[in-house]
Amino acid sequence: MAGADKPNVVVTRWWWVRHAPVRNDGGNIYGQSDIACDTSDTYVFNAVAKVLPRQAVWYSSNLTRTHQTAEAIWAAGFPKPASMKWEAELAEQNLGRWQGMNRAEFIASRPVGASWFADINEPAPGGESFMDLYNRTRRTIERINSEAAGQDIIAVAHGGTIKAAVGLALGDRPEQGLAFDIDNVSVTRLDHFASPERTLWRLPMVNQQPWIADPAHAAMHQPAGPEVKKLA
Repeated sequence: MAGADKPNVVVTRWWWVRHAPVRNDGGNIYGQSDIACDTSDTYVFNAVAKVLPRQAVWYSSNLTRTHQTAEAIWAAGFPKPASMKWEAELAEQNLGRWQGMNRAEFIASRPVGASWFADINEPAPGGESFMDLYNRTRRTIERINSEAAGQDIIAVAHGGTIKAAVGLALGDRPEQGLAFDIDNVSVTRLDHFASPERTLWRLPMVNQQPWIADPAHAAMHQPAGPEVKKLA
């Protein structure tokens, strides 16, 4: 399967965009809490709007911050699509009773070197494990690959969701997806190739930040997981 020029190969291109930064979380874990984001840096959205494909179908999670991010991209000059489908299965991991806890204190309580809030199979109390998030994300991607086969798909989602998608593209290796940074408003492109004989993924770019050449607009990275400074 050398490329899209082969007539029996269907290429579906995913353009994942993580939502804009959350500024009003109080330093707390928010998970699936429906919290707003900051879309005030128009330079960032102008840059993102220039790299996304014009003829695409749009999807987002059901959480407000993804809708605000999409609206900011459209306001930056990207032609607004006729519709954008909301997919609750693309929401961030439900972190249950961990939501609302101080992020630094929580990370300090976890094993050193953890790449996420917990082991991928450990559910948050009253919530989900990362594997729960991975499995619902995988099911949704597989369904949309069928619905929108051969098209460009722009999906505005969350850090955990996009890491899950990367893990799928790496050959159904969810834990490997956690090794990647997914910054706010970054673009990750994952291409799905399907033929009668086989399917495979390619990863043309992960965590692209088209605004990054200007250091005045570098505030799109929000520390999470092991990057959060542990309390003394």
